[in-house]
Amino acid sequence: MNELKPNFPLTPAKLGQLTPVELAIFDQFIVRFSKLQDAMGAKLFPAVLELTHEQGELSAFIDILNRLEKIGAIDSANEWLQLREMRNQFAHDYPEDSEIQSSLLNKAFALSERMLAILQHVSAFSARYISRSTS
Repeated sequence: MNELKPNFPLTPAKLGQLTPVELAIFDQFIVRFSKLQDAMGAKLFPAVLELTHEQGELSAFIDILNRLEKIGAIDSANEWLQLREMRNQFAHDYPEDSEIQSSLLNKAFALSERMLAILQHVSAFSARYISRSTS
């Protein structure tokens, strides 16, 4: 993200002037954004619920998010759904539309900082929970 920051806000013109190395860094950003969002949703969130011994069968992902919000592990289920939607938008390719590409990257870059903040919050929540349960 530090390497990319000087490019934001990204415009279609800036996108067209990026070097192959800079484009590779943007591609890596997209991959890492998507992998982190997916790993948090698929692995971290269920692990937090297991750690807290939350009761009930939570088969729907929205139920997991709502429970995490209720116990204070995340601030907002809706915010997480926005991050998930951003990840899903990366699955669509717009090779000829630099307007859409730059818009998506601008949105993702802003959301990535929020995703990292959520990761820190969930980590701190879990650490507090562990320290309470071992005391």
